[in-house]
Amino acid sequence: MNATKLIDNLIAKLTDWRGVTFANLRKVIRDADPEIIEEWKWMGSPVWSHDGIVCVANAFKDKVKVTFYEGASLPDPDKLFNNGLDGKKWRTIDFAKDDKVNETALAALVRSAVSHNLASLKAKAATKTKTKAEAKAKTETEATAKTEAKTKTAAKTKTAAKTKVRARPSAARKKSAK
Repeated sequence: MNATKLIDNLIAKLTDWRGVTFANLRKVIRDADPEIIEEWKWMGSPVWSHDGIVCVANAFKDKVKVTFYEGASLPDPDKLFNNGLDGKKWRTIDFAKDDKVNETALAALVRSAVSHNLASLKAKAATKTKTKAEAKAKTETEATAKTEAKTKTAAKTKTAAKTKVRARPSAARKKSAK
């Protein structure tokens, strides 16, 4: 079964306020970024991704939780994040039974997370390109050094061979002089 159907089934099983809240959160997330992909990970967690994980949602007994994977890196001008504020990466929004969803602010947070993912991908690609260029330059430098070393060795060998050739005739002259 695909992720969308699994999420549909999860929402259908939540017959109380959590199902309504979950369905509303899902709609806001999907409307905020039409290219977002629904996934089903970690044995039962709905995940929304766009060039990386954007957010994860789970229903608990007393709340519906939306966790932003890179939440610590995102601006939150409307102060939606209300849990996980001390973490270095994740930030969460816990929705209780009578909480109203600020749809505009949540959509802005989703778009911000997508923008963050895209910027991270571009930065990684630039670093990868730079690393490849550095590796190529290092390889070329090493190859040049090896070639130079071989040339020096060959020159030393030729010089040594000439010296030996010259040494023999003079040794032969000494013997013939006796």
